[in-house]
Amino acid sequence: MLFSACSSTPSPDNFVQVDGTQFLLKGEPYRFTGTNFWYGAYLGSPGPEGDLDRLREELDLLKSIGITNLRVLAASEKASHSRALQPSFQEAPGVVNESLLQGLDVLIAEMGKRDMKAVVFLNNMWEWSGGMSVYAEWFGEGKTFDPNENGDWHGFQNLSARFYYSQEAQDAWRDYIRTVITRTNTVTGIPLNEDPAIMSWQLANEPRPGSGDEGLANAERFVQWIDESAEFIQSLAPFQLVSTGNEGLAGSAQSEEIYLDAHDSPHVDYLTFHMWAKNWGWFNCANMEATFDETLSNAKDYVQQHLMFAQTLEKPTVLSEFGLDRDQCQFAPGKAVTYRDQYLEFVFGLMEEDMERGGAAAGTNFWSWGGLGVPQQEDDRWRPGDPFVGDPPQEPQGLNSVFASDSTTIEVIRAHAKRIVSLSKMGAENMGQGQTKAEASAHSEASAHSEASAHSEPSFSEPGNAHIASTNDPADPSTRIKKKFVNLEKSANL
Repeated sequence: MLFSACSSTPSPDNFVQVDGTQFLLKGEPYRFTGTNFWYGAYLGSPGPEGDLDRLREELDLLKSIGITNLRVLAASEKASHSRALQPSFQEAPGVVNESLLQGLDVLIAEMGKRDMKAVVFLNNMWEWSGGMSVYAEWFGEGKTFDPNENGDWHGFQNLSARFYYSQEAQDAWRDYIRTVITRTNTVTGIPLNEDPAIMSWQLANEPRPGSGDEGLANAERFVQWIDESAEFIQSLAPFQLVSTGNEGLAGSAQSEEIYLDAHDSPHVDYLTFHMWAKNWGWFNCANMEATFDETLSNAKDYVQQHLMFAQTLEKPTVLSEFGLDRDQCQFAPGKAVTYRDQYLEFVFGLMEEDMERGGAAAGTNFWSWGGLGVPQQEDDRWRPGDPFVGDPPQEPQGLNSVFASDSTTIEVIRAHAKRIVSLSKMGAENMGQGQTKAEASAHSEASAHSEASAHSEPSFSEPGNAHIASTNDPADPSTRIKKKFVNLEKSANL
């Protein structure tokens, strides 16, 4: 059913905005509990991959838990390797799958009905949805491959990074994201770039400069690409926010300078960071008890360090991906989640503490929501036609998914969501009582710096446990010039 669109100019107050280190919605602090629901548009599709009843049931369940922010995929490119997501939003440059775009329309319309907000990512560093390596292949920068099969994560990242240098690839990508962002929703009649249900357009899932020495050599171009791409998206969607989708230090060659420079762009509205305890060698699901304390210590260091980065740039920050295995490396729904529950509760607590003291922490999106999906294969692989769960096709199905049957995990998330609502109300009351953001920010930065100083820096490793190269002289964030971010109303330049 097509609803008539409102012809008047949208009111900025209906959109999530940025004021210093806070998000605001209708003049009040906006903090959220969220998840990754990357396959939402696939469920909304009228094609064979779609399941509208399930989509609605999933959204109702998420909302009942207190989850109001969903990070979703709106771009995938057809890849030749066996573990890639199918079907794709783009079969070839400019050849767009209208069914999946209609699925995105349905998803956004259904989220809007439930007062939920979407963070929509528009590319991918990794292989599972095609992403940058496919653009690189399309325009002669090299042939894409599946690093899960040959273990060459270093080479794969540097192939993906060739995307930043190809003008043809950039033009094709911009053509595609213009199509998405300026599209008129076939359900609501509202242009997507005028829909308050979309909080943010995100450049990509986990964009990196590359790996090793090549990645460091790409740093200048990487930062430039983020700035120019964010400006382009900002011109198309002046009422909505723009974010990078970056992992933090682990996605910036472990360089504070690269991470801060990338997010210091006036066109990047807030910071993002991700945290992967097992992938980075902190946590061993086959030896959980022996590695769990170190996992919590490293997680605390990583979170606090990135909260301090956000204070340095005076922008909000969102922990957009984090998760942990089931006990003893199990995948199936119903298997024990003892350590996962403790880990989520611990990480949620770190973010809540920063919110309580008026810091830059603004939201969490755990990875990932499996919901009502059920893995189908004995080898735990996803195959076309299988139900979607939270784990992308290249990963064992059930690896990081939170299923609807995971009652103890859902209670941990529900408690966090209630705490976030309480902290948001407290923030609104403080604003009403005249507490300045500068006072809250100063207190938060002092607390975060003090706590972070007490811990040693954790180490990180790449998917496949290859080591990330670090810079010899990373910038000290405490000495960087702080620039006040002001969320100005922008005029579209289409």
